[in-house]
Amino acid sequence: MDFSIPSETQDLLDRIRRFIEDEVFPVESEFLINGFEAIQADAGRLRERARQLGFWLPQIPAEEGGLGLGLVGHGLVSAELGRSPLGHYVCNAQAPDAGNMEILLKYGTPAQKERYLYPLLNGDIRSCFAMTEPEHAGSNPVWMSTTAVRDGDDYVINGHKWFSTGGDGSAFAVTMAVTDPGAPPHARASMFLVPTDTPGFSIECNTPVMGHRGSNWDSHAEVRFEDCRVPEENLLGALGEGFAIAQERLGPGRIHHCMRWTGVCERSFDLMCDYALHRELAPGDTLSTREFVQGWIAESRAEIDAARLMVLRTAWTIERDGPKAAREEISLIKFFVANVMMRDIDRAIQTHGGHGVTDYTPLSNYWRNQRARPNYER
Repeated sequence: MDFSIPSETQDLLDRIRRFIEDEVFPVESEFLINGFEAIQADAGRLRERARQLGFWLPQIPAEEGGLGLGLVGHGLVSAELGRSPLGHYVCNAQAPDAGNMEILLKYGTPAQKERYLYPLLNGDIRSCFAMTEPEHAGSNPVWMSTTAVRDGDDYVINGHKWFSTGGDGSAFAVTMAVTDPGAPPHARASMFLVPTDTPGFSIECNTPVMGHRGSNWDSHAEVRFEDCRVPEENLLGALGEGFAIAQERLGPGRIHHCMRWTGVCERSFDLMCDYALHRELAPGDTLSTREFVQGWIAESRAEIDAARLMVLRTAWTIERDGPKAAREEISLIKFFVANVMMRDIDRAIQTHGGHGVTDYTPLSNYWRNQRARPNYER
């Protein structure tokens, strides 16, 4: 494996870093304290700016208006974007839209692409992914109660989903539902494109996460389907392929998320180091002189580097040999990188003392939002 980064990729990473630091960081404070609704105008402006700078859709092929990066290249970009809670959103690479774009590109019909994919790629609409159910363990995706029953030329969907990230304000939901309960477990479910204005589709609430419900893209919806009728043409892929499509979506998605988590780690690490260097415990006596803080910094640096290399190796394996060859690595990075991230955030919070649990830095947002994301973000 070649660990070098091509010069054109490094140039892109440098330009993205400057954009995030110079233009996105200044908007964070308002977002962290007052929520996404307070920065929607700024977010829209930053999205246009990202498009102008050539950072739009890093995960999408060039012929569809994206940067056309491979999995390794996109992973490196994702780490830079992950340094801000808004980074992926402003480049239209946020979950769950990024994954929904990818499966629509591969499995969508021309009509589905025209109605759902192209507005999504252009940033005109958002989507959500409705798979996880509160009644069943999310770790067992073949066990679900939501059903889609054929009725003439339609399917009628009934069920209950939650942690549908970004459901609030989304235009459609990619929905998994059981279409053949008698089939083998991995062939029971199918995927449907459900416009959120369809009668019978409702968002019951934004699920509160550690006291914060969020809004718009920065939220996780609890969704109810009650005799929600969609035409057969809204079936995504073939009947019974829901699980296979979900797995195809989630494999590369692990790379996206894990490299974003390394970006979270890097930002937390930078904040920890900067605070330790400048926080005085007494005149001229900074926190950085304390051996336990020096130990935290050393441990975080080593763990972040290990996590980053694990993810890049997994991305390289997928690019070279395909997702099946990287099954073990995909599973390993999910829990390893998540654990590194939470330890790193915790050390940064501890270093900041009381300041670390306020919303004056991104650290409390990271702790609140990243703690559960390995379990529910799709």
